[in-house]
Amino acid sequence: MTPGILLQITQQTTSIADTAAQALTTTPQATEIKLSIWDLALKGGPIMIPIALLSVIAVYIFIERYIVISRASGEENNFMNNIRDFIHNGRIDSALSLCKNNPSPIARMIEKGIIRIGKPLSDINTAIENVGKLEIAKLEKTMAMLATIAGAAPMLGFLGTVLGMVEAFYDMSMAGNNIDIQLLSSGIYQAMVTTVAGLIVGILGYICYNILVARVEKVVFILEARATEFMDLLHEPA
Repeated sequence: MTPGILLQITQQTTSIADTAAQALTTTPQATEIKLSIWDLALKGGPIMIPIALLSVIAVYIFIERYIVISRASGEENNFMNNIRDFIHNGRIDSALSLCKNNPSPIARMIEKGIIRIGKPLSDINTAIENVGKLEIAKLEKTMAMLATIAGAAPMLGFLGTVLGMVEAFYDMSMAGNNIDIQLLSSGIYQAMVTTVAGLIVGILGYICYNILVARVEKVVFILEARATEFMDLLHEPA
């Protein structure tokens, strides 16, 4: 084979390689489609407004109740020991002052029992239990609304889904034979967005509600323990 033919083959091979490399570098890459939360909210339609409001209310209730319940579960160190010492020493006024200076539900419950000292123990026990029930009712305030939000948000999402599907099929019926797949997919897309939003709010509301319930049960246990301790204190010999 002559050197001229070898040179021509080499040039052709180099030209093909350069063309392939240029094609690889100039090949357009697929653009990545990104969806923001704001775009999804706008696509969901008017039904997203009440769902968003419910989410804000749920967050507010959870934070506010969590702080209140956390404060209620706190207890001053040696509180019951000081109450025991005051009662054994006959310093009832000092015991009442200690309870009034302590803003916890435990102190208010014990204060009621101290005020009733001298009456039958059954009356004292009943008075303490009534105060404890009132304190628990205060802690559970607005928690029913949080439970309602946990159940209502998914239902609103499903309502948005139904409305979106109705709109999609209505557009299809009006289009006649000129049915566009984009027209159908747009309505279904809107319907699914409201369902997702409603389920997210409902799940978060359900979790927050159960967290608060567990915290309230802890306070109930503490109140019952301190009530029993106070009644045992009254049974002790002076």
